[in-house]
Amino acid sequence: MKYQKGVSLSGLMFWGVVLAMIALLVIKVAPSAIEFYKIRKGITSVAAAAAPGATVPELRAAYSKYAEIDHTSDVRPEDLDITKEGNQVVISVAYEKRIRLFGPASLLIEYQASSGKGQ
Repeated sequence: MKYQKGVSLSGLMFWGVVLAMIALLVIKVAPSAIEFYKIRKGITSVAAAAAPGATVPELRAAYSKYAEIDHTSDVRPEDLDITKEGNQVVISVAYEKRIRLFGPASLLIEYQASSGKGQ
């Protein structure tokens, strides 16, 4: 006796809904993650190119140029925490991004990045 193999209609519908929810999550989160990596690249580049005597306003202006070129708007130059560790400039940023999914459900992502070692 031969048995049929395959997926039932209810199983197909269940996995279709699961895949649709995962696709929705990826489509909503991907732009935010891409923007975070652009921000991290910008602060790392500004810190690496900083002259030893660079002032905080100069560093904020340099980041502003990177943000304008990369079209990032989540972090403004005023949001940067700029410190000095030894002779190295360290730029840090931390922010939250709320992404609406559907109805009353939303996703809160806490991003933080630093140009210092270990980050």
